[in-house]
Amino acid sequence: MAIHENLLGGPPPTHLPDDPEPRELLAAGKDPAEVAARYPASSLVWAQLADDAFADGRVVESYAYARTGYHRGLDALRRSGWKGHGPVPFEHEPNRGFLRALHALARAAQAIGEEAEYERCTTFLRDSSPTAADTLG
Repeated sequence: MAIHENLLGGPPPTHLPDDPEPRELLAAGKDPAEVAARYPASSLVWAQLADDAFADGRVVESYAYARTGYHRGLDALRRSGWKGHGPVPFEHEPNRGFLRALHALARAAQAIGEEAEYERCTTFLRDSSPTAADTLG
């Protein structure tokens, strides 16, 4: 039996390719907006911008950043073979940008009263990674 084989017959976990440069720049304290301009496909930088905007009370801006990170993440997942469902493990660090953006989108949607979007994103996050839902929630 292969290691990490899905015994329930569902799709295998999706592991996004690593892109360490945006993560390293953010960890070094670089301005997330500058990092986003340099690496616009990185869900991680958009998630960071969403978190920063939300913390500053700029909820609509947070929503827009989170939606951008979410869609960039969906693009990356599809390029990695994801078919619209299945595990996206939080334990795989390159997946965290997408999962953080999805969480940020749910949070901002709830804050602006978009309950259906909040529910959809919350369910999607839990279905993709229970660990992410518990860690980020």
